[in-house]
Amino acid sequence: MFSSVILNAVSVQKNWFPSFISFLFLLLFASCKTTFTPVAASYKDYSITAQQIKDTLLQNEMQPYRDSVLKNMSEVVGIAANKLERKRPEGSLGNFVVDAIYNKAKEKFNFPIDIAILNDDGLRIDQIAAGNITKWDIYNVMPFENLMVAQKIKGDVLQQFLDLIAADKGWPVAGMTMQIKEGKAVNVLIGGKPLDIKKTYMVVNSDYIANGGKNAVMLKSIPQLTSGYLLRDAIFDYIKDNGKVITSKEENRVTYAQ
Repeated sequence: MFSSVILNAVSVQKNWFPSFISFLFLLLFASCKTTFTPVAASYKDYSITAQQIKDTLLQNEMQPYRDSVLKNMSEVVGIAANKLERKRPEGSLGNFVVDAIYNKAKEKFNFPIDIAILNDDGLRIDQIAAGNITKWDIYNVMPFENLMVAQKIKGDVLQQFLDLIAADKGWPVAGMTMQIKEGKAVNVLIGGKPLDIKKTYMVVNSDYIANGGKNAVMLKSIPQLTSGYLLRDAIFDYIKDNGKVITSKEENRVTYAQ
């Protein structure tokens, strides 16, 4: 009887002790916070060339999607009556795109639009050849998801903005003309009238520039109006509105003062 009690006690201790130790370890590690501090970073470049072994299984899986995208993006959406070129201070490609933004803005916003301005660097290709215009062409011109926005800009702030544009050798504009002299915007005409620094103008732009992109910090604090309309969609819609035939040329909107 006595020996049986001892054996049972030993048995209980053997079962209890490992569990108790495990509990202590869990409690200890759960209460610890480990912090890792990087001390070095390294990388290695791997070149992908035509000599690489191709994964035919993956290629076969992706082929239907590739074919679908190519077919969709190769769709002809319009015709360029002449070659459209990106140039500074003014080019026919920039005029085409900014005219699309200016005209569609008049429809999208329920108030008059004075001018439209487009960041020249937002045009990502230098030309569209005369002939068919495909979806590829429009996406290549405007690959970003930039929104069309309108801002009420006071004349003195607008002058600062136009001076920034002049210092950058000119951007596409619509509804206005200007000249560049010693990196400043001069002889600015809006709707055929000289810029009035005391007047407020409704200016259409991209959300990127309105948020201070390209050093346009003078615009950041100005409220923005938008309908969620993409600049790229404005181009597509403008082409449709013009019977799918686009004619654009340089019109001395932005020139250098003599």
